[in-house]
This record gives sequence, C-alpha cells and structure tokens, in this order.
Amino acid sequence: MKTFLPLKKNFVKFMLVIAFTASGVLVKAQVIPMLSEGLKFENYQHISGTDLAVGSLYRFTDIAPNVDALVSIDSLVNGATMNKIDDNSNGQGYKAAFQPAIKSGNFSGSSYAVFSIQFVQKETTTPVILQSVNATALDLDGGNTLKEFVEIGYGAGASMSYWMGTPDILVSELIDGSFYAKNVLGIERNGIDTSALANMFTATKTNISFFTLKYGNITSNPTSATRQYSLYMKGFTYPPSTLPVSLTAFSASLNNTKVDLKWKTASEINVNYFMVERSFNGVDFNDAGMVFAAGNSTTDMSYTLSDNVANVTSPVVYYRLRSVDNDGKSQLSEVRMVRLAKQGQQNSLSILTFPNPVTNELRITNPASWQNKNITYEIFSLNGQLVSKNIIAGASQTETANVSKLQSGIYMVKASCEGQVATQRIVKH
Repeated sequence: MKTFLPLKKNFVKFMLVIAFTASGVLVKAQVIPMLSEGLKFENYQHISGTDLAVGSLYRFTDIAPNVDALVSIDSLVNGATMNKIDDNSNGQGYKAAFQPAIKSGNFSGSSYAVFSIQFVQKETTTPVILQSVNATALDLDGGNTLKEFVEIGYGAGASMSYWMGTPDILVSELIDGSFYAKNVLGIERNGIDTSALANMFTATKTNISFFTLKYGNITSNPTSATRQYSLYMKGFTYPPSTLPVSLTAFSASLNNTKVDLKWKTASEINVNYFMVERSFNGVDFNDAGMVFAAGNSTTDMSYTLSDNVANVTSPVVYYRLRSVDNDGKSQLSEVRMVRLAKQGQQNSLSILTFPNPVTNELRITNPASWQNKNITYEIFSLNGQLVSKNIIAGASQTETANVSKLQSGIYMVKASCEGQVATQRIVKH
C-alpha cells in the first residue's frame, strides 16, 4: 500500500489518497478518522472458498461506520486446523474481538493459522485506510508443554505497548514491522481472561488498510487441543513500561571447551543480577552462572559469562538469560542453542544442519571461526532457484531457520562469511 498525500492533524471527516492494492490496481482509498469505539468483529459472512479451509474468505460487516473487514485464511501450518473463524459461543473474552478457534497439529513444535485482514468500504472491496488501529492480543497463556503465540504483521512504523511492567509474555519486533509475542512463563488462564494484564500487549499502526495475523502455539508434546484466541481492536490507556531490562542482544558461541555467553542492554531499571540458565533438553533449565548488573542505566551495557562444557556429554546445550530486579521479579530472554563439537570437527570449514530431514525449524551450526560475525544464509532448490535468504549480524554458534513454508523436496543450504562459503544438502518433509 502506497500513500502519497500526508495526513493533516486538522482534517475533520476524511480525505482521499491514491493507493495501490496488492495486485497493483490503482484505487482511491478513503481515510477514516480515529475511531474511539475501536473495531467490532461480531457479524460475519462466509463469501468464498471452503469454510474453515485455506483460501476461505469472510466479510465482517460494520466493524466501524461504513467499514467492513475482509478476513482470509492464508495458510494452516504443521497440521493446524480451524474450528471456528470467530468463537463467541462460550461467553469468554470480548464479543467484539476477532476470536478464532484453532486446533493444534498433533506433533511437537509450532502449528498455527495465518490470516490476512483488509479494511474496505461497506459492501464493497474498495480499500479504506484507517487513521489509527490498535490490536490488543488478549490472554496469551499456556502450560508446561504448550505455549501460545501471536504475530501481528503491521508493517514499518508500528509500535507496541506492554500492559504490565512484568509480563508473562515476551514480545520481539521483527525486521518487517511485525510483533511476535509468545508466552514464556507457562501460566494457564481460564477461557479468555481479560483481567490477565501480564498476558497482553497492544500493537498500534497509523494509516493502515491491511495487516497479517498469525495465531498458534508451540508444544513440547504432541497435542491436538483446540485453543481460542482473541484480538481486541480498541485503544486503551497504557501504563508506563517498567520492564527492568531492555535486552538488545544475547548470543552463545562455542570456544574450545567453553561456551561464551554475551549480552547487551540498552537500559536497566533497578536490576539486581542476570542468571544464565542451562538445559540439555530445551525444557528443564538450571542455573549455570550469575553476573551482577549495573542496576540503573540508560546507556548500552555489555556482559559476558563463560560456561565450562568440558565434561558435558549432551550433544546440544540450550541457554537462556533471566534478568532479576531488586524486587525479585524477572524476565526471560529467547533461548540460544550450542552444538558441542566432536574431536577434530570444531575448526573444520563446514556447516552442520539438523534435524535432517527437517519439517519446521532447521538448526545450522557454523564453523568456529565464523562465530560472532555476519553470516548470510541462502537456501536453493535443486534447479538453483533461491527460495530463502537471511543475514545474521553477530551470529551465534548455532542459528535457526524456519523452513515450514518450503515444499517437500531436496534443497541446498549455503552459508557465507567474509568470502568463505560452506554448503549442506537438506531434505524437507
């Protein structure tokens, strides 16, 4: 979507802008002022495709005065299936929220549904641009073996707000202006608990006509449970963020018989210490080492800790970082993984990919000399077509690539670092 005329603060009702649809068709899109009542996803019609299947399209009528929403099911990943496109039957959550019910794929890992949501003039397919849209993900909860997640794809210029200073969720801003949030503490709530502020966050975007949405969960045990999700599209007054730490980097690199953990913070508020936690199965973590924090800082701070793995027999070690403030409250980082080298392998110029064959997430172990450097990862089909490319700055010893969208077949993974190249063939199931 391209907008050529800027919004003016003193406009009264609406203005017309020139815009392009996803297919490149030139249209005039009406700009709708900020809606204090939010958007209401209550009444919908199934208008095309097989109901609850990929490609199905729904019209939610009157989400705002003279505005409808077109919602499509773009994909169902790793066995996920749709139970309901908008579940208001159990009286939980907000009836005006978009509340899909999604059944998990019956295996360990992530499974999810992907939606596209476009705002259009009432009873037409003509796009409209909303001046500001708030999307609040409610009740991202879970348990020990299942944790819910959401990704709101708003695009560049979006922002987000936590609802509490010590949330149960972790929100990451992706490079394309999306916000990926997942439950980390594993506290289950009943239904859609609208009082569970620690399990909520809000993404905000101005001048928006279209966005994407992913809802699903990550499981450590196979399950086919049906979960109800809730996206409430109304603005609120948000409390000031009191997160103890703004973590900007966390990496794990193998260095002979030790793992070097490095992390950076952009700000700290009453932080007491950092605890590095270690696991051999990715689920059960134990303390591996503690580093005292600066405490209060508004400038970049760097920390390091080395973990001796000389006597570790597990082929893979997982690390995460727990930041603990003076009140004992804490927050967790993303998990980093290190694959321990066998005798004579660590300095070889090759990459190791696993699991292979792969279904969802591919781990790529880099040569020791490439660690903490910029690495380009490319995946090619057998006919030489580039199907995926990603550049990691300051790469860890082992990085993860999501290949869930690739079709089944044989591919070549190419990794490049400072003129050096290593390749590995993989099989995608």
